[in-house]
Amino acid sequence: MQTLAGTLAAPDTLRVLTCGSVDDGKSTLIGRLLYDSKLLLQDQIADLERDSRRHGTTGGDIDFALLVDGLEAEREQGITIDVAWRFFATPRRRFIIADTPGHEQYTRNMATGASTAELAILLVDAEKGLSRQTRRHALICSLMGIKQVVLAVNKMDLVGYDETVFEKIAADFAAFAERTRIESVTPIPLSAREGDNVTGPSPRLSWWKGPALLPFLEEAPSAPGLVETPLRFPVQWVCRPDHTFRGYAGTISSGRIAVGDEVVVAASGKKSRVTAIDIGENSLEEAVAGQSIMLRLADEVDIARGDVLVPAENRPEVTDQIAAHLVWMAEEPLLPGRPYWLKAANRMVSAQVSELKHHLSVDTLEETAGKVLELNEIGFANLSLAHPIAFDPYGENRETGGFILIDRFTHSTVAAGMVDFSLRRAANIHWQSLDVDRNARARLKNQKPTVLWFTGLSGAGKSTVANWVEKKLYAAGRHTITLDGDNVRHGLNRDLGFTDADRVENIRRVAETAKLMTDAGLIVLVSFISPFRSERQMARQLMMEGEFVEVFVDTPLDIAEKRDPKGLYAKARAGQLKNFTGIDSPYQVPENAEITVDTTSASPEELADEIIAYLRQKGRLS
Repeated sequence: MQTLAGTLAAPDTLRVLTCGSVDDGKSTLIGRLLYDSKLLLQDQIADLERDSRRHGTTGGDIDFALLVDGLEAEREQGITIDVAWRFFATPRRRFIIADTPGHEQYTRNMATGASTAELAILLVDAEKGLSRQTRRHALICSLMGIKQVVLAVNKMDLVGYDETVFEKIAADFAAFAERTRIESVTPIPLSAREGDNVTGPSPRLSWWKGPALLPFLEEAPSAPGLVETPLRFPVQWVCRPDHTFRGYAGTISSGRIAVGDEVVVAASGKKSRVTAIDIGENSLEEAVAGQSIMLRLADEVDIARGDVLVPAENRPEVTDQIAAHLVWMAEEPLLPGRPYWLKAANRMVSAQVSELKHHLSVDTLEETAGKVLELNEIGFANLSLAHPIAFDPYGENRETGGFILIDRFTHSTVAAGMVDFSLRRAANIHWQSLDVDRNARARLKNQKPTVLWFTGLSGAGKSTVANWVEKKLYAAGRHTITLDGDNVRHGLNRDLGFTDADRVENIRRVAETAKLMTDAGLIVLVSFISPFRSERQMARQLMMEGEFVEVFVDTPLDIAEKRDPKGLYAKARAGQLKNFTGIDSPYQVPENAEITVDTTSASPEELADEIIAYLRQKGRLS
């Protein structure tokens, strides 16, 4: 056997993030660092000079930003769009630098770069001072676990290298940083374009007695390594080529593991012992954080993709309720109650924000109430997960404390999340076992529980058709209940308005109520506009297989508007009724409804007969 842990461990490497507002000089600073450190080859310098004449913004001088801004769109617009990673080394240290965009539109890319950095260089334009985006980036750095910040006050040449300008900016930022989780702030004045105080002292900044940027970075302490934190091994793949071999493949998120170590499945508590560690054809005695390995265990333990192997003496919390900070990254706002996918390590589960506790102001750091999170806003929220998952607080382990939220329909990442703590009620609340269950109640009624979910525009005829269906079921001796949108808003949902956030909560409550009624063995008719596909899908997933029947009452807008039994369309057209579906709030047409009925081609009674015929055909009615 051999060990690769020592040979694969990297020498002292500092992972650095450059951030700040747009045009504050991040790319220029990195380019100047590379140039002045003599780390560019002659052909790179020749290419840079040629590109500077074509795309540069510095007249006839070299535009150092072009070393990092590689995308054509970046060069044309003179801004950074994507995260650019640069690797370089001095005789004293290796560096991995992430150049992140400053434009508010690309905040999500900045958060990506911050997620792995140990130190942030936060640039500020000396002429402009601290901006809102400067504070936003500082706050994201703080939430992402970056404890060290270099406040690089750039473009000092544009303010005549004035010491008082620098001191004011440094003092303003120090006051802001005191209220964040940033532990160390080092202000440094410089001019990236002119090279002042970047790699060495500058006579034009003779009043500055502190270090230049590069010497400071060479001496900055590294963050505690992941190798020194407790073992966390998320299983990515269970390898079973035949009945004689069972291996568990994945990348070690943190800690170390050796042959003979006892490990525990975080979720189940099942224990075993490591008998072998493999990388390809090599067998190891020990492996450390960052290595992708195959583990073999002494026992055949029930382990699946997404399970986490941990030490018996240091297990993470396993919970389905967490409190976390969220950085919202999508154009569509976060709506509490809406289902999203939550991805943490190799596990993906359905989740929803059960409560948005507060927004965090990037200007004042004040906590303010709100129902939604908009693009680039930061908030603190409670999340409810469909299944328990292993978490560490983000402050203790960035690998197992971080997650992303994913839109269930577009599959785009909508938020970055950092777990603060698990909610205590998650460990205290359990399902109560009952002797009389849903099956017994359904047998007593001689029927199968079913939810008929009527959706469509206001005035489409949902309630009318649902009423006919219930009358016919009642006449046939069936046990039914109707949940109508207007009726429910007189009681259960009387506190809700008609904003998107309120509509999501409206449907969430009704879906949960419908589920309870199917537990009672009832046939439940739900008549709600329910304009969003995601909430209708959430309702579907609450029910048992085959229990949810979506009925799309397909009535054209102009017909529904002509009916207008409540005069609502007229008010909406006149601007007297805001957030009205079909006018100034969207209706998302069902894509795979079980039943579609057209109220313009048949009477409500005839449509009711069609729906009941469908239920008989599918075995929901005997």
